[in-house]
Amino acid sequence: MTIKLHTIKANKGSRSKSWRIGRGNGAGTGTFSGRGSKGFLARSGGRKRPGFEGGQTPLIRKLPKAKGFTSQVHITYQVVNVETLNTFDDGTTIDTLMLHGRNLVSKKNAPLKILGHGEISKKLNVVADSISASAREKIEKAGGTVTVPEKRRKNKHVVVAEA
Repeated sequence: MTIKLHTIKANKGSRSKSWRIGRGNGAGTGTFSGRGSKGFLARSGGRKRPGFEGGQTPLIRKLPKAKGFTSQVHITYQVVNVETLNTFDDGTTIDTLMLHGRNLVSKKNAPLKILGHGEISKKLNVVADSISASAREKIEKAGGTVTVPEKRRKNKHVVVAEA
């Protein structure tokens, strides 16, 4: 027999019928429908709300209110060290697309930051969204140039610029 969607059934005994309450005493749960006689729990809505701690001050009211402000705009830079740039030829203009082509960064559109770890011996033109002071110094000492474009990101409130 082939299995098709209309022939699939649950295993025997895995699903039980729901217990129908309030259907008369002959059914086993008539009169008070399993809620006992009178009282808070016998009434509709007679349950404690979530977070109720028996009358003592709840934990949520004991904790301090949040203070201050945290910005929801965070810039996550892709980081490349200066020593990595030695793999390029002299006079090459290096930007995010060039680094992405060589699998040195993972995203084409994310901002790029150059850090100053290592040494550089090539004369390169570097275009990056941000650069550390030591990296700028090493690139310019090797005879290269550094350009930091003043450019708006997708989020219009963030301007990435370097002085």
